[in-house]
Amino acid sequence: MTAYDVALELDCRELPCPMPVIELARHLGDVEVGELLAVVARDPAAAVDVPAWCRMKEQDFVGADAADDGVARYVVRRLG
Repeated sequence: MTAYDVALELDCRELPCPMPVIELARHLGDVEVGELLAVVARDPAAAVDVPAWCRMKEQDFVGADAADDGVARYVVRRLG
């Protein structure tokens, strides 16, 4: 797994579906265009929901890695 250097990491470990994607949408504007934003989530649906959201919202799903505690982290580049 690649460790991405992100500008903002959202801790959504305890949030059920669809809250990790809602938090992603809410905080996208908190990073500059071109910067990376990460969503850390235990919710297994996030593995599908985050890339799908990126396609719908024309953002760049960069990939996934793991947070320090091993929980999945989904990385998005803000395109606009």
